[in-house]
Amino acid sequence: MKKILVVGSSGQIGTELVLELRNRFGTQNVVASDIRKPESLPEGPFEELDIMNAEVLSAVVSKHGINEVYLLAALLSATAEKNPEFAWKLNMEGLFNVLNLAKDKVIKKVFWPSSIAVFGPTTPRVNTPQFTVMEPSTVYGISKLAGERWCEYYAKQYGVDVRSIRYPGLISYTSLPGGGTTDYAVDIFYSAKKKEKFSCFLKEDTPLPMMYMEDAIRATIDIMEAPEEQIKIKSSYNLAGISFTPEEIYNEVRKLSPDFEIEYKPDFRQAIADSWPGSIDDSRAQEDWGWKSRYNLSDLAQIMFNNVQV
Repeated sequence: MKKILVVGSSGQIGTELVLELRNRFGTQNVVASDIRKPESLPEGPFEELDIMNAEVLSAVVSKHGINEVYLLAALLSATAEKNPEFAWKLNMEGLFNVLNLAKDKVIKKVFWPSSIAVFGPTTPRVNTPQFTVMEPSTVYGISKLAGERWCEYYAKQYGVDVRSIRYPGLISYTSLPGGGTTDYAVDIFYSAKKKEKFSCFLKEDTPLPMMYMEDAIRATIDIMEAPEEQIKIKSSYNLAGISFTPEEIYNEVRKLSPDFEIEYKPDFRQAIADSWPGSIDDSRAQEDWGWKSRYNLSDLAQIMFNNVQV
């Protein structure tokens, strides 16, 4: 029987991933975990877990008979820049702790998310290929690139079944963003619903790859459920949804709220965004395990505007 542990379940991805996993595989078969218990805890098993504590992780895995782990705990791009040493420690130690359980055959399968942050200013920015120059300039990107290399190493040296995708910016109305450079694309809807002028921390013509959360959750589960022989890339797969600039999403929001106004006040996150791709080639994910996105920018704007609660 499938017994799943989601580490970092209270974050932007984890909140929705736990719900979908429980919907598919049964509430009692999916254990949510985070460093502290959330104020509103949905039905189902939950464990307080610091992923950097290998002993506690092992105890939780043993207690629940876990055989699959989704490791989502991480410090995101903008937040990581404020605390680089802790970001590295959290992002890397947690991964080692999970990979070592898989190496020792305690668990059978691991999902670990990478990010477009692995790319850098020397990477081709348009239709960024799967295999290319990768020289990240942020702590988050450095840790994710190192993590990719370790995932591939454990897969080749120890036969660990680890699967990964490079998330673009993720957009959701069910949980607040957690300190990423793409967060403006969520925040803009809250300002629009409050009828407030929106202050954007990126320039109006900055393209970035984005994805509606439902697509990202589906991709995450799809890659984990695909037959192992189809997962030919053991570092991390490029994943694409839609690419747009702040001005383009603003124009979509204005169709729904004609009086909505925006101002552009770029801050330190502009340099991060400038080092990332503007669009992504995810043809290998399409070929290997059948990935295909479903939402365009107009769909995204309509869903977000209709569902954001202020």
